Amino acid sequence: MRFVVVALCLLATPAFAQVDLQGYIAARGVNATGPESWLEGGFGRLEAGGDRDALLGVGQLGLDWTATNWLELHASGAARRGDAGLIEAFVDVHGARGSNELRLRAGQFFLPTSRENKGELWTSPYSISFSALNSWIGEEVRPIGAELEWRHTLRSGDVLTGAATAFRGNDSMGALLAWRGWSVGSRLSTYGEVLPLPPLGSLQTFFAEQRDDGTKPFGKDLDGRTGFAARARWSRPERMNVQYAWLDNRGDRALYAGEYAWRTKFHLIGGEIGDPNRLVVAAEYMTGSTGMGVRTAGFAQLDFHAGYVLVSGKRNRNRWTGRYDIFGTDEQDFTPAESNDESGRSWTLAWLYDLRPQLRLGAEMTQIAGDRPAAGQYGFATGTNGRTVTLEARYSF
Repeated sequence: MRFVVVALCLLATPAFAQVDLQGYIAARGVNATGPESWLEGGFGRLEAGGDRDALLGVGQLGLDWTATNWLELHASGAARRGDAGLIEAFVDVHGARGSNELRLRAGQFFLPTSRENKGELWTSPYSISFSALNSWIGEEVRPIGAELEWRHTLRSGDVLTGAATAFRGNDSMGALLAWRGWSVGSRLSTYGEVLPLPPLGSLQTFFAEQRDDGTKPFGKDLDGRTGFAARARWSRPERMNVQYAWLDNRGDRALYAGEYAWRTKFHLIGGEIGDPNRLVVAAEYMTGSTGMGVRTAGFAQLDFHAGYVLVSGKRNRNRWTGRYDIFGTDEQDFTPAESNDESGRSWTLAWLYDLRPQLRLGAEMTQIAGDRPAAGQYGFATGTNGRTVTLEARYSF
């Protein structure tokens, strides 16, 4: 991450062509039902749980430096509950000739696959929470590497996009899916952050060498192997688009100082139709597999899937959104450790109101239902049903 330090030092000097600052601070009041949240060491799938009320605060800050018409740098981070950390940091070099554009990006960044998280700083303009699919991407999928993207504009105005990515430092991708399962929230993991895992007996027996405090999605590369991703998209601006993405982190499944290098692969297809500023329908579906360890020394292996469809309409200052999710995991190792099977669904209704150009109010209800057999093995309910009602005030700048 040396280039991040260089970028921040550059941003502190006055010699730049343009420096832009964007971000938001938000206060949320949450009424939650269901099991204790996974963030508190329980089996709940939501960021709040345990049948109680909570007051939460979160903020994100991003800096963009445009040095020339071909060089840009970006860094962004988040702060919550007294903790703060880096979310993205990358440099872009780009150029255009005729109807073709090329962009080379290097650093840590989100793959621009989401049809939902299209706002600044990978936020959603449609709701407070994200779908289960994009909640997981925000938690565990963020390559640290380089990407080359090509864009071609046809005479019709349609745009074709293709990209290839090589990355490292995202080896533990899959640990949350296997040991916790899918969740619904809006939490973006920061670089070096350790996320909690549920109270599973196998973490004290079969996988006792896993670090005691949880799993670190983003940090120093573990296995020295390079992962790859690719994507293709066809779009008709402001009307519709469809895309396909593939990723394989090529983890070697071995243990490194308390963390496993999970082998995670997935395919993702998505699309949208309509105008986000009026009425839009968006959907994505993901299927893949993840696993770690070897048969002779304990291992985990599972297939996973998730998908959602959302409908969102905006009129004057009001935006209304409905979203429906499905998700599941299918165990493939069949070892004496806990079952990694689960299936579930959720639905979300959200209302957002622009009180001022920079001040947004919001109300959202999310209901989630699913079965997690592993919870029942330790005296918890196998049904991990829960509900949150969230009120939010968000100031953007």
